[in-house]
Amino acid sequence: MDAAKKPLTGKRVVVTRATEQAHELAHSLEALGAEVLLLPTVSFAAVEDSRALDSALQGLSGFDWILFTSRNAVRFFCRRIGDLGLDVAALQAPRPLVAAVGTATATAATGEGFRVDTVPKNHSGEALAKELWGAIGDRKILLPRSDRADDRLPNALRAAGAKVTEIVAYRTSGPVSLDPKVLKSIRDAEVDAIVFASPSAFRFLSECVGAAELAALSNRVQFAAIGPTTARALREDGARVDIEANESSAAGLADSIAKFYQRRTSAARHA
Repeated sequence: MDAAKKPLTGKRVVVTRATEQAHELAHSLEALGAEVLLLPTVSFAAVEDSRALDSALQGLSGFDWILFTSRNAVRFFCRRIGDLGLDVAALQAPRPLVAAVGTATATAATGEGFRVDTVPKNHSGEALAKELWGAIGDRKILLPRSDRADDRLPNALRAAGAKVTEIVAYRTSGPVSLDPKVLKSIRDAEVDAIVFASPSAFRFLSECVGAAELAALSNRVQFAAIGPTTARALREDGARVDIEANESSAAGLADSIAKFYQRRTSAARHA
C-alpha cells in the first residue's frame, strides 16, 4: 500500500495490550501507516493454586458446555491440560460442546485441538448467553476465566437455567511500571488514539493516570475498544468511546480505527 494512501499515516496510536499479545495489533496498525507506541498496562499469569482448575479438567466429561470468552482463557486452560499430561481431543469426545466469544477466541481454541461448536454473532458474553438460551437450560457449563472477570455472564447463563461452574484459569494484574515518555504523551494529548483490548487494560491505566484525568482525556483523544464488553466498561467509568471494533480481533480493531479516520477525513473534505 502506497504510504500516501495508508489511512493511519501521521497518526500516533497507543496500544495497551500485554507485551506478548501486542505485536499482532501493532503490526496491523503499522501496516496502515500508524506510529505505534506500546504501553502494556496489563499482564497475565497462571493461577497460584490450580487445584480447582485441575479438578474441573479431570472431570471435564461431566460438563455439557465449556464457554471460552477470551484467548487468554483458552491459553491458560490448555496450558494446564498440557501440564497434567491430558489430551484435548480425548477430553472433548463426545462432550462437552465448546462455545467461544469472537473469532480470535474460536481460532485459539481450534488451534489447541478443541472442536468449536458455537461462536455468537455479536462478540460479547451476554450475546453468547442469549444465543444459547434454548440450549443451556439445566445444562452443566464450565466457565474458565480471569480472577477479575465480572458477574454479568454467569448471571445471564444462570438466568437461562444453566448450572454454571466458574473456574479461575488465570490471573490478571497491572504493570510493574509504565514508560514515562509514553505516559507524558498521553497526558499531553500528543497521541491520536489509545487502544484497549480489555476492561482491565483501561482500569489499570486509570489507576496510574487518575480516573477523572483519563475520562477527560477521552474528549481529546480517540479511545478504541476491541468489543462491546470493553467499550461498556470504559463508558461505565466515564470515558468516551469513539471507536468500537466490528470484529474482536487485532485485524478487526485496526480496520475499525482506520475506517474511523477515513470517515473523519471524508467529512472534513465535504464540510
